[in-house]
Amino acid sequence: MRILHVVGGMDPGGLETWLMHVLRNLDGDRFEFAFLDHSRRPRAYDEEIQSLGSQVLHCPFSRRPVAYRSCFREILAKHGPFDVVHSHVHHFSGFVLKLAHAAGVKARIAHSHNDTSSVQAQSSLPRKAYFALMKRWIANHATSGLGCTGEAAAALFGRSWRNDPRWKILHYGLDLRPFATVSDGTYVRHAFGWPDDAYVVGHVGRFMPQKNHAFLIKIAEVAARAEPRFRLLLIGEGELRPEIESQVRQAGLSERVIFAGLRSDIPFLMRNVMDAFLLPSRYEGLPLVVIEAQAAGLPAVISDTVNKEVDVVPALITRMSLSDSPGNWARALLSHCESVLLNRDEALTKLMHSDRNVEHCVRTLENLYENECRRS
Repeated sequence: MRILHVVGGMDPGGLETWLMHVLRNLDGDRFEFAFLDHSRRPRAYDEEIQSLGSQVLHCPFSRRPVAYRSCFREILAKHGPFDVVHSHVHHFSGFVLKLAHAAGVKARIAHSHNDTSSVQAQSSLPRKAYFALMKRWIANHATSGLGCTGEAAAALFGRSWRNDPRWKILHYGLDLRPFATVSDGTYVRHAFGWPDDAYVVGHVGRFMPQKNHAFLIKIAEVAARAEPRFRLLLIGEGELRPEIESQVRQAGLSERVIFAGLRSDIPFLMRNVMDAFLLPSRYEGLPLVVIEAQAAGLPAVISDTVNKEVDVVPALITRMSLSDSPGNWARALLSHCESVLLNRDEALTKLMHSDRNVEHCVRTLENLYENECRRS
């Protein structure tokens, strides 16, 4: 069974990392994935995708519908047929699935990975018209739809999504085995120029407005004044990185903050280097990094915009409002992390017995693909 996943591009991020977890654990005798990238540049996961027997195809995003339609049709004609088109590009999935339907693809899945309701409410009239059109096309052309949370489903399928049997919830599942490896992370701290007893707070996310890095650095300023051992480890890349680097320099935090870029050893860093996790996002769907942080047993302070469906180990999670001051966030971060007594192995065990285990997630997806094709 051949499934075409339509994505922005396979660089490390919540959605992309989850898809890689699925691909690595997929029954390769029964299913074959291909990934349609909306650009032509190389991506971080491309080499591994190809080594696992999957294709990376390129159809650059275009604001000219005719150009995109031509490229999409060409890919289906040249590399198809595909049994399923599984689209992960939020509202633009409406156009993708309309094209897939016209091309004769029988099973067409829209997948919502973010609760964008606040963004939609604040958008311009032309943008709202675009959202309305894409939602109508999703309703008309999707044979099934998935949301990582109820709020994410509502953002794409409407508030009454539960009344339509096509729409379902699928929580992200992780391969949790790397989080079981306990090692000495002291050498990593030394490589960063940090002392053995550094108190390391981590953040994983693209440098983009959604992740709210500017506010995160303000929290770090206060935390650094209150705790001399405080250090901040920022993992990720993105267009706002130079701006945040400048903010760090102006705040006098250059020796306290490391910009680590893209990393393939996040489970190791979370389990063996970080002492706590911080995520003041403006909005999220079901952030994979918070599930990873819980798998590593990290106390986490996150914004109250993050859906509570992410809480597998609630004792590790503290929520704060973005209207609270950076000082309140810093105090919550330092006090919460001192108060958590949960054993890290105990936290990992809870994740392993939950639906956030990749084995459960892969079985659910495989059944969905088979049922969709059988029905069509």
